[in-house]
Amino acid sequence: MSAPSAALQRGPAAVDLLDLHPVAADMRRLVVEGLSRSPRQLPAWFLYDAEGSRLFDRICEQPEYALTATETALLEREAPAMAAALGAGVPVEFGAGSARKVSPLLEALAPPAYVALDISSEHLAGACRALQARHPAIPVLGICCDYSQLLTLPAHPLLDGQRLLGFYPGSSLGNFAPSEAVALLRQFARLLGPEGRLLIGIDQPRAAAQLEAAYDDAAGWSAAFARNLLVRLNRELGGNFVPERFRYRAHWQPQQSRIEMALVSTCHQVVDVAGRRWPFAAGEALITEHSHKYDPAAFTALAAAAGWRALARWADPGESFSLHLLAPQAPGRLEPVEASR
Repeated sequence: MSAPSAALQRGPAAVDLLDLHPVAADMRRLVVEGLSRSPRQLPAWFLYDAEGSRLFDRICEQPEYALTATETALLEREAPAMAAALGAGVPVEFGAGSARKVSPLLEALAPPAYVALDISSEHLAGACRALQARHPAIPVLGICCDYSQLLTLPAHPLLDGQRLLGFYPGSSLGNFAPSEAVALLRQFARLLGPEGRLLIGIDQPRAAAQLEAAYDDAAGWSAAFARNLLVRLNRELGGNFVPERFRYRAHWQPQQSRIEMALVSTCHQVVDVAGRRWPFAAGEALITEHSHKYDPAAFTALAAAAGWRALARWADPGESFSLHLLAPQAPGRLEPVEASR
């Protein structure tokens, strides 16, 4: 991750936006690596260009995708208790997206600043300005970056001497394989520091039909979100994918406790992208993302392996989703973790 070359755009004094240019250097290499795998799979963050972020916001509004409404209600109900447990500091939201979920926490915390990290510079700029309009007393710093590769926050006056409070909502950790999730949580611990805290959302396993409907809504927004990846590859890497030649599939895999989302080729075809030719057989899948689900005990063990200890947990009445508050363990106390689950 390179240092910020310049502000993305300087707006009012209360909103500052920095661009760490996370995409250009790695995308071509990662596409070649991902399409060379068997099965083929691309990083989930490729889904989140400006259009992908907009489509994901629509997914979150669908009745089948209850996670967003469940988490929002939980935050609205428990924000005062969460704020008291978090203590004073600056919230740092990983993968902020629309930055709507954090509002109850900001109202309860009244922090000296708020930091949003997201991969799409255009979407981030709009989200930060909208959030600052809702919370005009709170200065906002938006950082366009791949947060999974961010080792330190850029130096900035809003962060000087501040305790950092990580906020990672929406069960986004589930997009990473368990071993990758451990590595990411360890990275968060280094970034947030020994006095930091992490409030993280975790979606729990449920009936297969319910989960598959959540990730393949009847209105077709999930399918459009996945196919937009092909549009992006065409635009940015000279591809010639025909999105209509791929059908979308969301399938629950109980042995891995995860939903797998993929685009499945409907015919034999050859695609040019990233300077190479790629044959796809009829029925061959291109995996766009996974979403792992953890029960509370499994997540607590995962967090412990990454150097975190559990402080508190809040769940919805149906015990389908929970927010966990974590603090760093004492140095050197890392638990072992299995490579898969």
